[in-house]
Amino acid sequence: MVAIAIVRVRDLFAAGMLFAIYSLLSAALFTVLDAGDVALTEAAVGAGISTILVLAVLALARRFEHPTSGHNLLALTVVFITGAVLIYATLDLPEFGQPDNPAQVHVGPYYIENSYTDMGVPNMVAAVLASYRSIDTMGEAFVIFTAGLAVFALLSVRPRRREAGIVPRRPPRASDDDNEGESNDE
Repeated sequence: MVAIAIVRVRDLFAAGMLFAIYSLLSAALFTVLDAGDVALTEAAVGAGISTILVLAVLALARRFEHPTSGHNLLALTVVFITGAVLIYATLDLPEFGQPDNPAQVHVGPYYIENSYTDMGVPNMVAAVLASYRSIDTMGEAFVIFTAGLAVFALLSVRPRRREAGIVPRRPPRASDDDNEGESNDE
C-alpha cells in the first residue's frame, strides 16, 4: 500500500516521507526475519541518510510533480516482465523455515559446533558477525560511513537561489572609486 501511495502522490515531500516509511517497514521485516545487521543498515541508510538526501534535494527543487499526459508503455512492460521473472525465480527457493533448508543443514550446524573453537568467542552471534562474516559486516560499516560523509558533503554546501526578475549587483571595481560624484545605479 505504501509503494502504491508513493507512485500515486504528486507532492514530492510526501513521496519522500513515504519512502522513509517504506524503508522502516523493510527494516522491521528484516528484524522479524532475524537479520538484525541488515535491518540496522536498512534503517540507517534507507530510512535515515536517504531521507536526508531527498529532503536536501527538495530544498532545491519544486515540491510538486507535473502531471504527465500519458503512460509510458515501454516502462510498464519492463516492470511487468521483471516482476514476472522475479516471481518465477521465487518458485525455485526452498520453503521458508523448513528444517531441511541448506542454511539449516550445512551452515547452521557448523557455526553451532565450531564457533567457539574457531574464534574463542563465547557468544555465537558475535562470533559469526565479527569473524565468519567480518568482511560483510565491515562492508556494511563502510556503506554507512560513506553515506554519512556524502550527506555531510552535500549539506555543507549552501544552495544558491535565484529570484525571478532580480539581477545580482556587481561588486564595485577600483575604477568606480575614482568617480565618487557619479551614480553607480544602472
